[in-house]
Amino acid sequence: MKQNYIWLRRTRTLLKSLVISILSIILTTMLVAAPAVATGVYDLPNPNTSDVWIVDQADEISFANQSKLSKAFKKLAEETGQELRMVAIRRLDYGETIDSFADELFTTWYQTPEAQANQTLLVLDTLTNNVAIRTGEIAKELVNEEIAESVIAETVGYDLRKGNKYNQAFLDASDRLIAVLAGEPDPGPPAITEEIQVEGTFTKAEDTNTDNATIWVVVLLVLATVIPMVTYFWYVGFPGR
Repeated sequence: MKQNYIWLRRTRTLLKSLVISILSIILTTMLVAAPAVATGVYDLPNPNTSDVWIVDQADEISFANQSKLSKAFKKLAEETGQELRMVAIRRLDYGETIDSFADELFTTWYQTPEAQANQTLLVLDTLTNNVAIRTGEIAKELVNEEIAESVIAETVGYDLRKGNKYNQAFLDASDRLIAVLAGEPDPGPPAITEEIQVEGTFTKAEDTNTDNATIWVVVLLVLATVIPMVTYFWYVGFPGR
């Protein structure tokens, strides 16, 4: 009788440990896989209070390119009075669109027609790869609707379709927008070329990270299941022993 009681107590303890281990793994997996927090307008730094030209909430633009673009945009503003800014966010709020977000951001940063007049703003959401451009009245005479649509679809869109090349997309878009805002001819979108696949045997860093995370989760789940079972049989004895 006493032996049965001890056996039941050990079984309950082992089962409790098993359940706790599995729940811990599931919770950890959910936290790792949880989507990034959406970005709101007021989460972004205001260029009216600091020297801001590039805002990268999505962590997709390298520091070197942020510095390069910031210098180019600042020079454009000093030489022409036209100000260009670019924003990359990771995720929109539920129910928000790239157009509604760009509208709200533009009117929040530049609250009067006078403040908006010489402003151009490009906004990119990396979750959907949607892009919007907003311009003030004077800037719109230079970056007309046709050019804006071409920058979105044929410049930024082209680089994103080639493999989410966010850095190249911002660089190519800046080349066109800086040119037209400076009163120069539009250089047009990048030439579309057929590229030879030369890196098919290599895995992107982000893919490797995802694969490694998946492997670790599977390993931990297996361990959480196997270890309590082995411990159980160690205490109570293997069948037939």
